[in-house]
Amino acid sequence: MTSTPPITPDDVRDAAARLKGVAHRTPVLRSRTLDGLVGAEVFLKCENFQRVGAFKFRGAYNAASRLTPDQLTRGIATYSSGNHAQAVALAARELGTTAVIVMPEDAPPSKRRATEAYGAEIVTYDRYTGDRVALAEALAAERGLTVIPPYEHPHVMAGQGTAALELLEETGPLDALVTPVGGGGLIAGSGTIAKELYPRLRLIGVEPEAGDDTKRSLEAGRRIEIPVPKTIADGQALHTPGELTFSVNQRLVDAIALVGDDEIRDAMRFAFERLKIVVEPSGATPLAALLSGRLGALPARVGVIVSGGNVDAERFARLCGDAG
Repeated sequence: MTSTPPITPDDVRDAAARLKGVAHRTPVLRSRTLDGLVGAEVFLKCENFQRVGAFKFRGAYNAASRLTPDQLTRGIATYSSGNHAQAVALAARELGTTAVIVMPEDAPPSKRRATEAYGAEIVTYDRYTGDRVALAEALAAERGLTVIPPYEHPHVMAGQGTAALELLEETGPLDALVTPVGGGGLIAGSGTIAKELYPRLRLIGVEPEAGDDTKRSLEAGRRIEIPVPKTIADGQALHTPGELTFSVNQRLVDAIALVGDDEIRDAMRFAFERLKIVVEPSGATPLAALLSGRLGALPARVGVIVSGGNVDAERFARLCGDAG
């Protein structure tokens, strides 16, 4: 762990000011049906309505907008399975620079197409055998690019935390906040601001069962590495938490729940049929944890960050079309 926190609540507030008028202030959705099923008041922060369809734009733009004119002239690099790729590509376009994205070969085609549509160059790799960080850093060194990683960066974490800040500004006190956990940037940024505003709030992360690296790491008191997981929640298919994010989450996270792929499918279907929103698998994991009872008895008021909705029609139909 680092000796001092890599981000503070003021960093999140500063990011919010920087994002004002650039990122969408996404809606908070309520459902009496959902409340009745889970026995709590649930407030869904719908980042599937964010620019690029996911919360990732917040962190990418917050980091990219702080680059020097010289850095912007030379361009940005990153590595991502999809949502951060799109976010960096759009942030680069907004700021008048270019982006090179290292993306796994098996990334959802819709995410790749969207990333290319924002003007980014894509370099592919095999997620099960390749080292995306090393590849991105080599490209950056060769071309003079600045790397903006998906989560392992203070400005990225602070930007992601603005989703929780907006949620709490709208709802007031919450007893618990539930977020997906991949690399840990969203829950780190969210927890940083949420725990300052409401110290008794429980911060709960949700991972796919096959990708429980953060849960294992928190239990062990150190970062644990697992084989790259195979799960429909591609945005959470990571083998170890980030070093910076883990240093924050060790202090702030109260619990990690796990959900199976079938529970994720059920949550996606519920969101579509009952809430009338499209949610991608990674974005559905917190809702899956609520609906499946994986969180146990819930407190009175629960906030949920629905992190994204980037799933194409064909994949959505394949995942959710057959209730059997």
